[in-house]
Amino acid sequence: MEEKKRFKFYKIIMLVVLVAFITFLCTSIGMYQYFINSGTAKSAMFATTSSNSDITTTLNKYKSIINKYYLGEINEEKLKEGAIKGYIEGLDDPYTEYISKEEMKDYLEDTMGNFVGIGIYMVKNTENNKIQVLAPIKNSPAQKAGILPGDLIVAVDDVSYTGEDMSTVSNKIKGEEGTSVKIEILRGTENKTFELKRESIKVNPVEGKVLENKIGYIEFSSFDEGTAQDFKAKYEELQKQGIQSLIIDLRNNGGGIVDEALDIADYIADKDSVLLYEVDKNNKEEVKKSENNPIINMPIVLLTNENTASSSEILAGALKDLGKAKTCGVKTYGKGVIQQVLTLPDGSGLKITSEKYLTPNKTEINKIGIEPDEKVNLPDTVKNVLLVEEKDDTQLQKAIEMLK
Repeated sequence: MEEKKRFKFYKIIMLVVLVAFITFLCTSIGMYQYFINSGTAKSAMFATTSSNSDITTTLNKYKSIINKYYLGEINEEKLKEGAIKGYIEGLDDPYTEYISKEEMKDYLEDTMGNFVGIGIYMVKNTENNKIQVLAPIKNSPAQKAGILPGDLIVAVDDVSYTGEDMSTVSNKIKGEEGTSVKIEILRGTENKTFELKRESIKVNPVEGKVLENKIGYIEFSSFDEGTAQDFKAKYEELQKQGIQSLIIDLRNNGGGIVDEALDIADYIADKDSVLLYEVDKNNKEEVKKSENNPIINMPIVLLTNENTASSSEILAGALKDLGKAKTCGVKTYGKGVIQQVLTLPDGSGLKITSEKYLTPNKTEINKIGIEPDEKVNLPDTVKNVLLVEEKDDTQLQKAIEMLK
C-alpha cells in the first residue's frame, strides 16, 4: 500500500513538471512569434527590460522627484524619449542614434534616395560638439546657396543646436516643398545665415559622360537603393559610345548602403574575390565576396577626397587592394564602421554601430582613411570643392593622364 502511494505521488510530481515544461515551451514560442511579427528578430532584445535594473531604479527616483516638485505639465512620452536619447548619446558614438517613430518614415525615405529638404549630408563633429556638413547634394538648394563641406550648423530657424541634436536638426530641415528654413552656420570664425527654400531632392543621380581619349567618367553623390543598377546602366550607355577606360568620381560621396557599394565592386572584381571583412564586437568575421564574373574589364581610376566616406571607402578600398583600380586625389574621410537600423516594436528605431570593416588586405579605415596612389591637391584658387571647373580640376586632369 505504501509502495502504491509513493508511485502515485511520483506520477503527480512528474505531471506537474511536464505541465510546467510545456507551458514554458508554449510561452517561448509565443513570445518569439510576437517579436518576429513586431519587426525584425533583433527587435526582441528591446522588448525585455529588468524592472530591477540600475537604470530603471535611477529613473524611477527622478520620476518621483519630478512628480512631487515640478510645476509645469508633464509629458510622459517626451520624458521617455528624452531618456532613451540621453542614454544612447552616452555611448559618445557620432553614428549611433535613436530614431523616433515619427522620424523613422523620413529616415527610410532618405535611404530610398528621395526627400524634401535643402539637400545636405551631415555628421557629428565630436571635437566641437556641432553638426557638420559633410557635403551638400549636387544641384540642391544648399549647394546653390553656397553651403560648403565642413560648415558647422549652429542654428535652425533661430534655435541653437549641438552635436547631440542630429535627428532633431534633420527633422527641422525637412518639411513641405516650397516652404523656407533659416540655417545659421559657422565657417572658420565667421557666422553666415542662409534662407533656403525646401525642394524635392533626388539624392543620387548617377551621371556620366565621355572625356578625351575615349575615357568614360561616372559620378554620384551617395549609395542609395538602386545606385548599383543606375551605375551599371550608365556604364553600359558609355560603353556603347566606345569608352576604353573609366574614371569613377567618389569625391564628396558620403556613403550610404553598403550592399550597393559591394554590388558595384562585383561588376569589376573577379568572381569569388574578397571585397570586405565585417567584424563585430566579438571579433567574428563575415567575409563579403564577389558573386559574379566581372562585366567591366578596363583600366579604372577612382577620384577621392576628404569627403569620400563610408561606402565610398569600401568601394575604393576593395578595388585598390584587388589591383582593379588606381586612386587619385587626397586621403579619404576615414569612416570604417557600419551601422544597422533596428526596428523596435513601437515603430521607433535605433541606428547602431555594430561592425567595423576591413579592406581585402585587412586594412583598417576608421579614423585613418585611404591614402591615394597619386596624391593631388586642388589649386589654392579653388575655394569650393563642389564647384570646380574642369580647367582647374588638377585631380581629374591627373586621372586622365594616368589612363592615357
